[in-house]
Amino acid sequence: MRTTTTRTRSEFRGYRRRVLLGAAACGAAALAGCDLFGEPNPPPGPDPLEPVRAQAQALADRYAAAIAAAPDLATRLQPLRDAHLAHVAELTKVIGTPPPSPSPSAPPSAAAPTDPAALLASLRADEEAGRRDAETACLAAPGHRAALLGSIAACRATHVEVLT
Repeated sequence: MRTTTTRTRSEFRGYRRRVLLGAAACGAAALAGCDLFGEPNPPPGPDPLEPVRAQAQALADRYAAAIAAAPDLATRLQPLRDAHLAHVAELTKVIGTPPPSPSPSAPPSAAAPTDPAALLASLRADEEAGRRDAETACLAAPGHRAALLGSIAACRATHVEVLT
């Protein structure tokens, strides 16, 4: 009878160890991002700064097209284009992922008006819309991102004045 009792206690100890090890393994798996049914957690959504970065790239492209369409305005427009390219670079650092590859579209110079006055008016409207979007994003952003977005909104506001 004693061997049966001894065997039962050692079996209980082995069972207890297996249960504890199994629980530890499940805990480690849960911490690694798996749930009990083996389905991975969904990937995080796109970064909220992504639309601001895409708009900054679109504005830089618009300036490049405008410079190609009206080379006489190049000295006035190149610093504005360069500012948007700097915004794209800084937003890329903050987001931490490279920008998506551009989709194939019509050549940029085909979309730009050739009349300098119309060109400047079009760019001014784009800058004003971009300023409003950056301002809205700034107000909705967490503090550590609001300074960058506020700076971008202010820069776009000065672009509107330069284009006037």
